[in-house]
Amino acid sequence: MMTLDEFKASLSLKQPMSELTVQLKSLWYDGKGDWQQAHAQVDHLKDQSSAWVHAYLHRKEGDIGNADYWYDKARQIRPNLSLEEEWEQLVLQFL
Repeated sequence: MMTLDEFKASLSLKQPMSELTVQLKSLWYDGKGDWQQAHAQVDHLKDQSSAWVHAYLHRKEGDIGNADYWYDKARQIRPNLSLEEEWEQLVLQFL
């Protein structure tokens, strides 16, 4: 099982590790600063886990209406956390 610190350390790699779930790959690309690639990982998926990551990405983008739509699909409430805290929370959720 990977830790948060190990996940963060993997951001130094050129590509995400192949064994990561699609949600973690999305968060990995986001951690690298590649919002477009992060979004592409989950944009076409409809499961609750992907919707949660999708919501976070739209919150980060500043599109709160779209974010709230995806939080609802994920059965989550938009958190009152910094984006960095939410990113870490999501990584921990999916590790």
